[in-house]
Amino acid sequence: MILLTMVARVADGLPLAASVQEDEQSERDLQQYQSQAKQLCRKLDAQSPECCTLEAGDMNFHLLIAQGVCYLSLCEASFPRKMAFAYLEDLSNEFYDQYGRRIPTVTRPYSFIEFDTYIQKVKKSYVDSRARRTLSSVNTELQDIQRIMVGNIEEVLQRGEALSAISTKASNLSNMAEKYHKDAKYLNTRSTYAKFAAVAVFFITFIIYVRFWWL
Repeated sequence: MILLTMVARVADGLPLAASVQEDEQSERDLQQYQSQAKQLCRKLDAQSPECCTLEAGDMNFHLLIAQGVCYLSLCEASFPRKMAFAYLEDLSNEFYDQYGRRIPTVTRPYSFIEFDTYIQKVKKSYVDSRARRTLSSVNTELQDIQRIMVGNIEEVLQRGEALSAISTKASNLSNMAEKYHKDAKYLNTRSTYAKFAAVAVFFITFIIYVRFWWL
C-alpha cells in the first residue's frame, strides 16, 4: 500500500504537492512519517541519488529525482520496489507536463496541491489488487532499475547525514566488490596454475621413476 506521497523542489526542499492515505488510524500513525519526509526533502542537494530507498521499520521511503523535483512515497515494506518507482515515474512525467515551467518560480508551499487529484487516481490503479497483479507481471519483463541506493532513515535523519552520502557509500561498496572480484579471480588463477604444476611434477616424477626402474 502507498500511504504517503510528496513532491518537493530539490533546490530548497519546498513541498509542491502532497497526498496522504485517507484513513483515521493511518493518519495518526503517519504523523511521524510526514515529519521525516519533510526532513528528507530539506536534505536534498545536487549530489543526492536519483533513485533511493530508505528503510523505516516495516515501511520504506522511495525517492525519485527528475528535472530538479523530488518525488517521494511511503510504502509498506512488502510493496514491490519496482512498482513503487514505476508509480513515482508516472507522477514525475505528469507533474512536469503540467507544471514544468512554473516549478522554479513558485514560493508558496504546496502551490500545486490540486495535483493530489491525479496522485489519488494513479495510486488507486497501482494499489488495486487486479491492477497490481497486471503491473507485477509487466514489471517482471522490465529491465531492473539501475542505481537504486538503499539506506536507513534513522541514519540519515538522526546523524544529520546528507542523502548524497548514501550514493558515496554505495560507490565504495561497489569498488570493494570489484576489488574482491579481481582478488578472487587472481587467487583462482594461481590455484589453477598450482594444480597444473602439481600434475606436471607428478608426471615428470613418474616418468623418471619408470625410466630408471626399467633400466
